[in-house]
Amino acid sequence: MQNGNSTLKTLRALLEREPCIDIHHWAVRLEMTDDGAVILEGDVGDVATKKRALEIAGATPEVRGVIDRLHVAPAEPRGDGAILDVLAARLAGVREFQNCTLRVLRKGQTVTLQEVRDADASGDLLASVQDGVVTLDGWVLSLSHKRLAGAVAWWVPGCRDVIDALEVQPPEQDTDDEVSDALSLVLEMDPMIPHPDQIRVRTRDHVVTLEGLVGSQAEKARAEQDAWCLFAVDRVVNQLAVAR
Repeated sequence: MQNGNSTLKTLRALLEREPCIDIHHWAVRLEMTDDGAVILEGDVGDVATKKRALEIAGATPEVRGVIDRLHVAPAEPRGDGAILDVLAARLAGVREFQNCTLRVLRKGQTVTLQEVRDADASGDLLASVQDGVVTLDGWVLSLSHKRLAGAVAWWVPGCRDVIDALEVQPPEQDTDDEVSDALSLVLEMDPMIPHPDQIRVRTRDHVVTLEGLVGSQAEKARAEQDAWCLFAVDRVVNQLAVAR
């Protein structure tokens, strides 16, 4: 596939020019299918790197589709059962999910942890983990609930990827304000962000801009990662200043 090889060379060059990706260190593999789609496979350092690589691939000329097989290399490798236990506990502890039914899929069996039969229930979540990949199924009341659940999953030590398949019922139109509101909520919940009120969030066409003041480079990086963790965020512009 001469044209395919040319496209892969172009894509590899673009990825090599992106400082945050470092495809040689992470051994990202590229492959093109017969119908012109590109497969990205391998481990990367964080969710920002994963999403940036997918964005670059999708914008590359001649690429007709992107198949995502990238995972995040966990800082703390853990078994699926341990990941599921922590995820279940954290979801149960989130105020926004206290009116939701929570279930987990454990060894092929669905286990109900919390059941809400009220007509005003806010959702019914089913969480499962396979090879470090968290899948969220079921439904929630809003896009903010969906994004919050995905962020909580990404925070779990050992998580390599999150498939957020939660449906929003009734369907809700996505907006920039909704993305900003969801991220503000996530930042407030993140224990690694001690002063979320000092961070301003702006969103335009699903591109998030962070402004304000944080106490350290680690906090600045964490706030950016939280933004990347949200469903349907296409890019993050981190303009946070670090207090001296």
